[in-house]
Amino acid sequence: GLMREAACVAATLAASSALPVLAAQAVEVKRYVRTLLVDQLGDALRASKLVAGEPQLFTYPFVASPVFLLRLERAVVATALQTQAKRAYSAPAGVGPQRSIVAFSAICAHKLMYPTPQISFIGVRQGFESEPAQVIHCCGDNSRYDPAQGARVIAGPAPQPLAAVLLEWEAGTDRLYAVGTQGGEMFAAFFEKYGFKLETELGTRARAPIGVTTVVQPAVSYSRQWQS
Repeated sequence: GLMREAACVAATLAASSALPVLAAQAVEVKRYVRTLLVDQLGDALRASKLVAGEPQLFTYPFVASPVFLLRLERAVVATALQTQAKRAYSAPAGVGPQRSIVAFSAICAHKLMYPTPQISFIGVRQGFESEPAQVIHCCGDNSRYDPAQGARVIAGPAPQPLAAVLLEWEAGTDRLYAVGTQGGEMFAAFFEKYGFKLETELGTRARAPIGVTTVVQPAVSYSRQWQS
């Protein structure tokens, strides 16, 4: 009898569209080209060579969209988060030998500030007091994100976490690939706000999808003025 009642309740919810609405609120993984991370000489970047606490930068999934690559001090587990639109998603767990490597879009979710070759408006800093060991900090209005928990917002006015960039690690080769994103992408707003500037610097390829490889470089050399 209880089973029949439960079935009736489930059927009623389905008929009233309650169940489909819940399912529709989840953010799907967005897949882009599978891109190999390479060093500045063009050789495949080895995950085991990344140093904990030394942030790296590459561009993905577009030529002009920057990404933070971080190896943290400990393993990173998947984190349940939501976008500004209240859509739920799970920020991915870390990858690599210690499952401690993560990547996030370097476009701030508040004013869309991003690291440029001239200056780093957003970067990785040491955490204060009770904060994590490392935080991603934007100097626009002091939004701060925790990279160990899906880049969730821990301070400031940012309305949502940074979008996660999905990584794949090949244990046999120690290679890393970027394969997509998860969370609240800001690419459309980013290109709308900075399109003219980016095209002045990079030409029409600024909005082009990244190719089969993307160059990773230390954050300190990406921007001439890397704030610390």
